[in-house]
Amino acid sequence: MSAVSEAGRPGRGRRVILWRHGQTSWNVERRFQGTTDVALTETGVAQARRAARLLVALKPHAIVASDLRRAANTAAELAALTGLDVAHDEGLRETYAGVWQGLTHDEIIARHGEEYAAWKRGEPVRRGGGELETEVADRAAPVVLRHAEKLPEDGTLVVVSHGGTIRTTIGRLLGLDPSHWESLGGLSNCCWSVLGEGARGWRLLEHNAGTLPEPVLGDDD
Repeated sequence: MSAVSEAGRPGRGRRVILWRHGQTSWNVERRFQGTTDVALTETGVAQARRAARLLVALKPHAIVASDLRRAANTAAELAALTGLDVAHDEGLRETYAGVWQGLTHDEIIARHGEEYAAWKRGEPVRRGGGELETEVADRAAPVVLRHAEKLPEDGTLVVVSHGGTIRTTIGRLLGLDPSHWESLGGLSNCCWSVLGEGARGWRLLEHNAGTLPEPVLGDDD
């Protein structure tokens, strides 16, 4: 008799791997990127290649990525190993952070200290006049679900995106109140989280996987 998954059907259920892009120079400088199209560093490319060699063992069925270069080029390393095409979707871009984009955290604190402090307290803030985290989830989570619905019953989708977008998307898919999304923590460059399909919806199976613990460098640190 075959095993029955928590989703009530044969197999283990579908999986979604949410993979953050490799390192950029702005990550190292602690400079807010947001939707700015910053390229990977040489280190970032090496990170993507290393992670791709691990992720290929999970036999993904599909890859979807943000259209910003740092995510698209990270996804390309996995595509080269799997032979899969990458679907690019601007809905997976990082949070738009308005006038904060291009500034370091120290510069933001100096110029927009009260707004920065409110964000760190977990209040709903339009950083730099940009998007709310809930608005990011509104555009990104449906992209993930749309591609996940196309998977076979035990299929695996790899989503290549950005730290803040991944965290808010996970929070939305798990049904967490937005005030608790911060408890998920950020992702290090080229690390990933895994959601598995269960009887009651999506469950977090792994978070910030892929390496020994490293600092989280980026907009979401």
